[in-house]
Amino acid sequence: MNATVPASGDGACVESKRIGSKHIGRHRIIDLVLVRHPEVAIAPGICYGRSNVLLNEPAGMSAKGIAAQLEALQVSGHLGVYSSPLDRCATVAAALASQWAMPCHIEDDLVELDFGDWELRRWDDIDRIEIDAWAADLEHGRPHGGESAAAVAQRAQRWLARACESEFAAKRRATPHDTPRTSSQNAARTSLQADRQTVVAVTHAGVIRMLASRLLEESIADGLKRPLDFGAVCRFTGETVALESTGASIRWSLQGWNLMPGAASLPQA
Repeated sequence: MNATVPASGDGACVESKRIGSKHIGRHRIIDLVLVRHPEVAIAPGICYGRSNVLLNEPAGMSAKGIAAQLEALQVSGHLGVYSSPLDRCATVAAALASQWAMPCHIEDDLVELDFGDWELRRWDDIDRIEIDAWAADLEHGRPHGGESAAAVAQRAQRWLARACESEFAAKRRATPHDTPRTSSQNAARTSLQADRQTVVAVTHAGVIRMLASRLLEESIADGLKRPLDFGAVCRFTGETVALESTGASIRWSLQGWNLMPGAASLPQA
């Protein structure tokens, strides 16, 4: 499953260059790994959205299992570790970053959907009329007075663009300068050589589903049908492609959905 989105604007992370009369984008490959936080210590059937509920087990224990799963999936390259600010994500991401000896970046754009007046209420206690109103407009509806799914998708794409640029910039700074090249040599190298980077984020089911719907050009309703367990891994690959009209675009493909420890791959839908 794959889709192409513009390289300028939402979700873009292509550094483009104009060479001669052609607009050419640097060839980049992005390995995007989204991890849902582990199980939380709250009774089933409670809407907890942006509320800061705690984990069921120590974050370090969960992080070891997630790290082993990423190793089994051969996730490698320069790893940027990002997290929602809520404790159920941030503590796990910090433990992962510590294992990999790298910083953990806390990002407000990765926080779960704000359910407003529904927060910490039992789903069964919420007025059916409000639930039906939300179901009738999953994209933009907000009968709870909180945040819409579209708003979550927008800020998740904003984070992704920022994270990709940050990671590629870090890689360029860490790469030693090599032998000077002529303009024609630089042009050839830019068009043929791919930069590859890995971005890992520990976040929430809502954020993962909304971002996936944008990357794969699916509806929010279709995204909500995908199962997504606590501690599961979802993996995407983004690759820039040349387009006549815009110069470059990034094509996203889903490599694995709801991957759990001990499973190399599971059905993607």
